[in-house]
Amino acid sequence: MNQQVSSAAHGDAAESPQAAEREAQRDAERQERARRRQAAVAAFPYVAVHLLTSGIHPATSRVIAVDAVTFNDAGEIGEDFHAVLNPGENPGPFHLHGLQPGEIAAGKTFSQVLKPLGRLLDDRTLVVHDASQTWGFLVAEARRAMNAAARANRSKRRGRSRRRRHRVGHVPRPAAVVDTLATARRQGVQLADTRPAGLAAALHLEAPSPVASVERACREEAEVTREITELIVDIHLLQRERGEVASRSPQQLRADQFGLQRTTVRVDAVEAPRPLDNPGPYVPGHPLRKGMEVVVAPEIEMDPDEIIAACLREELAYSEKLTRQTSVVVCNQTRELTGKAMHAQRKGIPLLSDTEFMAAVRQVSGGGRRES
Repeated sequence: MNQQVSSAAHGDAAESPQAAEREAQRDAERQERARRRQAAVAAFPYVAVHLLTSGIHPATSRVIAVDAVTFNDAGEIGEDFHAVLNPGENPGPFHLHGLQPGEIAAGKTFSQVLKPLGRLLDDRTLVVHDASQTWGFLVAEARRAMNAAARANRSKRRGRSRRRRHRVGHVPRPAAVVDTLATARRQGVQLADTRPAGLAAALHLEAPSPVASVERACREEAEVTREITELIVDIHLLQRERGEVASRSPQQLRADQFGLQRTTVRVDAVEAPRPLDNPGPYVPGHPLRKGMEVVVAPEIEMDPDEIIAACLREELAYSEKLTRQTSVVVCNQTRELTGKAMHAQRKGIPLLSDTEFMAAVRQVSGGGRRES
């Protein structure tokens, strides 16, 4: 027995230097990978992403194609990525993505592309057009893939399977999320068409027409999608020259009821209780009253969070949706009204510019409290 113990101890002692050497080698390899990763991000610190989807809400729709390129301050392209995805469900109408059913059926799952996509996005500044939607889809799809993998792993454990655990990756971790559409509005660009090509036209950048055509329908989806991704790169570089860009940390964003990634300030405001009665429409020339419902249109130059925070501070109610109960709409656009401003005009709801609203919010008068 003593001999066996002695032999085992001798074996452990003999193996210990080898184990330490292997661990040191693994540490060196990890450090080298981290060094190469840092160098790659430093060389190309931005990544532009454009998605094709089956609908407009991440909570109920799916990504059908994803395209990404990394780039630097000079606009030089580093790595690129493109994939057609098979969501395993209704891919939505053809005009949203331009892909035939056979192309989608042959596509990959998001689980298969999450790791390589995450490597492109992690630690870089993510540049997208309409961050609430694009970042919303990326987060929603990543979480679906991770949840599906977790369910599969639980099933393996119950069945005592010896197969390795399925690891699909994580929710991407960009350093920041920059929105070219929000930036255009902060910089006062008037948009007749809010799509990337429409914004490019407003900025006098050379770009294909955003209007659908037979010629474009005959081109390969990957070519058309990459053209838009590279256009987002050009838009971002020009916007940086023009002034400050609309940038958020991923930690400042969370999903609303539709899966759109909005600021926590905005989502919290929608979910906030309304202890006061709505006194009705705002009357121009009179003070705002506590309990009035405020809707903020996209066509403003001020950060919407500043307006929304002021609403909550002065006991006004904030809503994303415009209805006949809306008291006032904050919007800077006064001609050729579209979207919320157009519907407000049709319903007889007054409009205030962002600066007019912030002046009026300093003089809010009292309101009636709801009966419990």
